[in-house]
Amino acid sequence: MKVFLASPLGFMESSRPFISRLVEVLEESGHTVLDPWSLAEPFTEEQESARRISDEKTRRAELHRINMAIARQNHRLLEEADGILAVLDGSDVDSGTASEIGCAFGIGGKIINGYRGDFRRAGENDGCRVNLQVQYWIEQSGGRIYTGLEALRDCRWA
Repeated sequence: MKVFLASPLGFMESSRPFISRLVEVLEESGHTVLDPWSLAEPFTEEQESARRISDEKTRRAELHRINMAIARQNHRLLEEADGILAVLDGSDVDSGTASEIGCAFGIGGKIINGYRGDFRRAGENDGCRVNLQVQYWIEQSGGRIYTGLEALRDCRWA
C-alpha cells in the first residue's frame, strides 16, 4: 500500500528527524511511503539558485515556476497514493497539510488517517481534536486520528 505523508515537518530543522521516524513506522507496517519532502530534494538546488537572482521580477517568476513544479509533483503523489497519513500537530493544522487532506478527499477512494502527538486542543470545541472541517474529511474518508506512534502500526487504509 502506498501512503502519502502529508506534513509540515520539513520546514523546521527541529522536526525534520521526525519524518524519518514516521516513515520507519509505516514501512515496518508494510507500506511504501510517498514522502513529498524527500521527493522534493531535487528542487532544493534550483530554489537556492533562484533566490540568488538579483532581478526581483525574474527571481519571483523562477521561484513561481519551481513552486508549481513541486505542487504538481505533490498532486501526482496524492493521486498515486492508496492512503494518506496527515501530521496534525501544532496549534492549528498546517495549511498545506489541510489542503492535501482536502485534495485527497476530493480525489476520492482514499482513506485519510491523521497523527496528532500534540496534546494541546486545536479544535473549535471539545467535540473535535483539530479543525472541525479537517476532522470531517478524515472521518468521512473512513480514517481516524491516532495519538501515538505505536498506534500507527495498526493504522489501516483499507
